[in-house]
Amino acid sequence: MKKIRKYIFVTGGVMSGVGKGIASSSIAKILQAKGFKTTAIKIDPYINVDAGTMNPTEHGEVFVLCDGDETDQDMGNYERFLNMDLTRINYMTTGRVYEEVIRKERNLEYKGKNVEVVPDIPREVNRRIKKAAEEADADITLIEIGGTIGEYQNIIFLEAARMMKSKNPEDVAFVMVSYLPIPSKVGEMKTKPTQTAARMLNSVGVQADVIIARSDIVLDKKRKEKIATFCNIKADHVISAPDVESIYDVPINFEKDNLGDILCGVLSVKPKHKTDLKDWKKFVKSSKNGHKKVKIGVVGKYFDSGDFVLSDVYISVLEAIKYSCYKNKVSPEIDYINSKDIESGKLSVSILKKYDGILVPGGFGETGIEGIIKAIKYARENKIPYFGLCYGMQLLVLEFARNVAGIKDAHTAEIKPGSKNPVIDIMLEQKKLMEKKDYGGTMRLGSYKAVLKKGTIARSAYGKLEVEERHRHRFEVNPEYIAKLSDAGLVFSGTSPDHRLMEIAELPKNVHPFFLGTQFHPEFRARPLSPHPLFNAFIKSLVK
Repeated sequence: MKKIRKYIFVTGGVMSGVGKGIASSSIAKILQAKGFKTTAIKIDPYINVDAGTMNPTEHGEVFVLCDGDETDQDMGNYERFLNMDLTRINYMTTGRVYEEVIRKERNLEYKGKNVEVVPDIPREVNRRIKKAAEEADADITLIEIGGTIGEYQNIIFLEAARMMKSKNPEDVAFVMVSYLPIPSKVGEMKTKPTQTAARMLNSVGVQADVIIARSDIVLDKKRKEKIATFCNIKADHVISAPDVESIYDVPINFEKDNLGDILCGVLSVKPKHKTDLKDWKKFVKSSKNGHKKVKIGVVGKYFDSGDFVLSDVYISVLEAIKYSCYKNKVSPEIDYINSKDIESGKLSVSILKKYDGILVPGGFGETGIEGIIKAIKYARENKIPYFGLCYGMQLLVLEFARNVAGIKDAHTAEIKPGSKNPVIDIMLEQKKLMEKKDYGGTMRLGSYKAVLKKGTIARSAYGKLEVEERHRHRFEVNPEYIAKLSDAGLVFSGTSPDHRLMEIAELPKNVHPFFLGTQFHPEFRARPLSPHPLFNAFIKSLVK
């Protein structure tokens, strides 16, 4: 007998940035806690095929999946909330959908028929949704449609959702996340934007089953009843979603309004057991019970982005720090330090002495790197715990090469292609692609294995010989310099299984309490209920 699968589409109202991704993650978490097997899909209404070529200061972090797909940061939220690895089929863009339809047309897979935006594009969208559900063997699949109601870009996705609902009404539910403003001069919560959004959703043939009402404060009974009357839903299907202390409070908050049971009713399914959020609540409680603060300086180069929310650029890193802090019963106090200010002299590098630890996240390009190298040198010489991720490891190696191994003009070929001492160089297989200016999806992407050396910080942290971590980079430690760097005291504690690529570099504990960099991105593997081993080791060194 064929398994009946259920689908929940999450759409926005008339305002972006209200938390559709967190709402989707939280709903999936609640249903998972009721015994259902869930998965989540993000639809981005961009022509981009993936998020890899998007500017992080405009779009936020590029989150890399195990299979190497470069995706929107919401995919990170899904993985963290659900504690599962997602794949390429869970991420969709307009560009990706059109690319596949055009490929099929060129291969005569439409058998000479006219290929049209409707219904062929929505059909391809729904094929992908169903495939993602099948691959995960999910009982219930959450689909977040990016953008806001009324935008031209997401109409084809709303049409796809409408088509799916028309065929199987009991198997599809719609959740609209809408913001209820409280204008300061008016002093009253206004429901009209939500009413307008509901009607715009109706205009494309979709009726919301549940409205998640985002606001500064808890929604009162009067507003719930008003929204119910004008948006054609039951009053108890209006879920209050006030601002909370942490995004991890959201599933618990939703359950106060019985959101899980309401959605089960809409989809005509019975919960497999009572909602079990015991471990989640324990984690949330631990996040509020830090006995001591640790000060961490994040030295990065994407901090001068106007009014953009800085945390979005490095969101996985910041969350990974938090998880390991909570595990070690401390609270993180994180400051952003612009490496360009250190490089220009606007900030003295000695400002770093007030921090318990320094972390340098990933990045690309020339700007600010000399400031980062100064920060690494200061952390090394002053025995401040240092953790470098991707570019943070490459610059650790450069700093060590210049100031300890005696290679004064050591550089990275990314910045100085003609360098006499390219201690960091591009992978040979990427050079031809770079010459053709073929940048999209050409990096070492996704999960690769690494073998760890005995007696090192890395091996001690992981507690095993072999690990698998996610990558996103083109440049590596140049094999020609490994012997010289090792002779000077740098330990390459993690390498590829064939020992050709350097994955982790560190100084021994008797030289420095914690001075370690990874070529990969450990933050992509950190989860609330299972913090990453290397972040744990870093935070432990701060506590000590």
